[in-house]
Amino acid sequence: MSEANERSSGRRSRRGHRVKASFTQLPRQKVVNSFEPMKIISDDQVEAIHNASMDILENIGIMVRLPRAREILKKAGQKVDEDKQIVYFDRHFVMEAMSHAPSEFTLHAPNPECDLAVGGRNLVFSMVASTPNAMDMDGGRRTGNRIDFRNFLKLTQSLNILGTSGGYPVEPVDIHASIRHLECGRDFATLTEKVPYIYSLGRQRNLDGIEMARIMRGITMDEMLTQPSLFTIVNSNSPLMLDQPMLEGIIEMAAHGQVVMLTPFTLAGAMAPVTLAGALAQQNAEALAGMSLAQTVRPGAPVVYGGFTSNVDMKSGAPAFGTPEYAKATIASGQLIRRYNIPFRSSNVNASNAPDAQAAYESEMSLWSVALGGANFVKHAAGWLEGGLSACFEKVIMDVEMIQMMIEMMKPIDTSPESLGLDAMREAGHGGHFFGTQHTQERYETAFYTPILSDWRNFESWVEAGSPDAMTRANTIYKAILAEYEEPAHDPARMEELNEFIDKRIAEGGVKTDF
Repeated sequence: MSEANERSSGRRSRRGHRVKASFTQLPRQKVVNSFEPMKIISDDQVEAIHNASMDILENIGIMVRLPRAREILKKAGQKVDEDKQIVYFDRHFVMEAMSHAPSEFTLHAPNPECDLAVGGRNLVFSMVASTPNAMDMDGGRRTGNRIDFRNFLKLTQSLNILGTSGGYPVEPVDIHASIRHLECGRDFATLTEKVPYIYSLGRQRNLDGIEMARIMRGITMDEMLTQPSLFTIVNSNSPLMLDQPMLEGIIEMAAHGQVVMLTPFTLAGAMAPVTLAGALAQQNAEALAGMSLAQTVRPGAPVVYGGFTSNVDMKSGAPAFGTPEYAKATIASGQLIRRYNIPFRSSNVNASNAPDAQAAYESEMSLWSVALGGANFVKHAAGWLEGGLSACFEKVIMDVEMIQMMIEMMKPIDTSPESLGLDAMREAGHGGHFFGTQHTQERYETAFYTPILSDWRNFESWVEAGSPDAMTRANTIYKAILAEYEEPAHDPARMEELNEFIDKRIAEGGVKTDF
C-alpha cells in the first residue's frame, strides 16, 4: 500500500470509529456464530430432498433462456433441448462442478477494515434491498427516490453491524433506468466504504459494476479475479427457469471472479409445490443449476447458495414471511447447503405493513432461524417491511437492536475465576448488595449489553419524558444518525478515476432501456 493510500486508510479508520454522541452501538466486528447448527430434518431426509432435486435436474430439466449459457452447458456435456430451451443436468456433472466452489472466501471492500468473511461460522448482515417504496412516520409510504436511497446508504455506513447495503435499499426511480446503476454506483462509492453490489439486469450493468468496484479498490482486473470485490443476487425465475439477464449475470460475474448469490424465489403454493419438502427440492435444483453454470464458466468462482423458501397466504396468494414454514425451510436449507460445503445466504423478513409488533415477532422468528440454520450472509437484515415492498427507516433501528442482542447472545460466557466473583460475594456479605463492590466497580460500564433502542427507564421516568414508544424512539435515533453522518475519506485519485468513468458511461447513454 502506498503512503497516500495508508494516509487515506487511516482517515477512513478514524472516521469509521468516531464515537457518536446521541446513540450507542456495538463496535465494528467480525461476527462468528457460536451456535451449533440445528437439525430440523434427519440425514436421511436431507438425502431424500437431494435425490429429488437430482431427479428434477436430470429428468424435468431447467429452462435456460440464454443461448450462450446453453452453449456453455452443452459443451460441458449436458443434454440440451434447443426448441424448448431446456437443459437436463447430469447429477455427476453438477456434483463435480460444485466440488470446485470455495467453502469460504473474503469479499474485499474499498476500506480493508470493511472486508467481509463469507462462509464457515461467519455471519454478515446487510441493509434491506430492492424495495419500490420508502417509509417513515413523518412522510409515510412513498415511491423510492434518490434522497431516501442516499439516506439509507448513510445509515448503512454509520451502523457497524451492517456489512454492506446488499443492493439499492430503495429503488431511486427519479434516476433514469439507463444510468441508474452508474449514479447509484457513484453514491455507493461516495457515501460508504463497504462492499458494493450490482444488479444482474443485463451484461453491461455487470461489466460497469465490476469496473467501478475495481477502481474503488485501486487494483488491476487480474487482481480482481482472485480478490472478489463485488456481489450480485441471481434469482431463478421459479419454477424451474433461469432468464436471460440473470444468466448474463452468472456468466460475467463468475468469469471475473466476483460473487454470485444464487437464490430461487420458491414460495410454497405459488411458485413451488405447496409442501415444504417439494419446495425445498425445487429450490435445491434451481440453485445447483445456476451455481454449476458458474463453476463451468470459471471453476472456483465464489458462489453463495441463497435459501428463500417461504409460503403464501392461501386465502389471498400474498407472500408470507417470518412464518413457522419460513423458519423450518431456512433451517432445513442450512442442512442441505452444508452437504455441498458452500456459504449460505438467508434473510430477515416479515409480512407486516407497519413497523409494529407483527413486524418485530416475524423478524425475530426469521433471525432465529438464520442463526440456528447456520446462515453466513443475511440479506434484508435491517429495514424490510410489507413483504419487501417498503424499506422503513424506523424498522432499520428496530432490526439493528434485535441483531445486536443476538450478536451479544452468541458470545460465550466467561467462567474464569475472576468472573465467578467469589471475592465479590465475600465483600457483599449475606443480605448485602453488589453495587459498591470492587468487582462491580471494575466492570459496571461494560458488564451488560447497552441497547440502541430499548428504553429501560421506570414507568414514571418514561411518562415524564413524554411516553415515547419504540417507533417514536427509532424515528429520533435514525434522524440523529443521519445528522451526525460523516462522508468517508476516500482516496482522491480513485474518486477522480471513478467519476471520469461514470461520466463517460453516462455520456454514452448508459444501457439501453425500453423507456
